[in-house]
Amino acid sequence: MSLNDPLANSLSSILNSEKSAKSIVNVRPVSKMLKKILEILKNNNYIGEYKVVEDGRGDFIEINLLGKINKCGVIKPRFSFKKEGFEKHEKRFLPAKDFGILIVSTNKGLVTHKEAKKQAIGGKLIAYCY
Repeated sequence: MSLNDPLANSLSSILNSEKSAKSIVNVRPVSKMLKKILEILKNNNYIGEYKVVEDGRGDFIEINLLGKINKCGVIKPRFSFKKEGFEKHEKRFLPAKDFGILIVSTNKGLVTHKEAKKQAIGGKLIAYCY
């Protein structure tokens, strides 16, 4: 499976494994951005522990699933937004107010939209999860 967007592939394989009630999913290829997104999902209790497994051919990440993800995916195109423009994107990608997270890339690194609101910074939308 070699499609164009490795991040989208990873999130869709996590979602597919969640839907088929698996407890563990292996995702490849490993990237810094994927690790940071998994860290954010873990901190928000969407996934359990994960670890990078080195197998000598590109490595992969083994993720423990908790069965808490209803939907997740990347946002293409990567919309830019200002600190005032969150509501529009929240309404578009999340099903209800204060339900789910948008993962955004800011000049302070990858954070959730709630943290970006607190810090009053804008950036680019990367992914969503609820």
